[in-house]
Amino acid sequence: MKAVLSLLCALLLLPAISLAEAEEGNEKGESGGKHASLALQPAQMNVKWQQECSSCHIAYAPGLLSPESWRRVMAGLDKHFGTDASLAPAESKEITDFLVRNGSNRWSGTAAPLRITETSGFLREHRGDEVPAGAFKRASVKSAANCQACHSGAAKGDFNEHGVKIPN
Repeated sequence: MKAVLSLLCALLLLPAISLAEAEEGNEKGESGGKHASLALQPAQMNVKWQQECSSCHIAYAPGLLSPESWRRVMAGLDKHFGTDASLAPAESKEITDFLVRNGSNRWSGTAAPLRITETSGFLREHRGDEVPAGAFKRASVKSAANCQACHSGAAKGDFNEHGVKIPN
């Protein structure tokens, strides 16, 4: 009987352990953790989001930022990282609603960064011992925002470290 109770307790704790691992790194109120890539891309895609955003860069997976971050990004499209990426009001609302609805629900703080590259999850996974010095400056990579240079599944929201190949 004791063995059965021990097994039952262990099975009941597994979801809590998995959640704790997924939440790892959230002390600064940002998305991240070992299993953060599991739900970055929603099951239902938005065609307008894919068309508009991928015309300049990959359509970043909504789960990479919090809903509040996506609201801020979309509210500033007229000066979108140095470019005017303005959209018609109806298109902007449709894309904003999609991003907010599918933004990271693992955000626990008040921080709402505009850049994915400023989140604690990104910084943790791309620190010096994980990524060679100067990798983001290579001609084949160009910048930290060019996810698909190293993550072949980035456009699908797949950032699994086993699929990473840092180009020369």
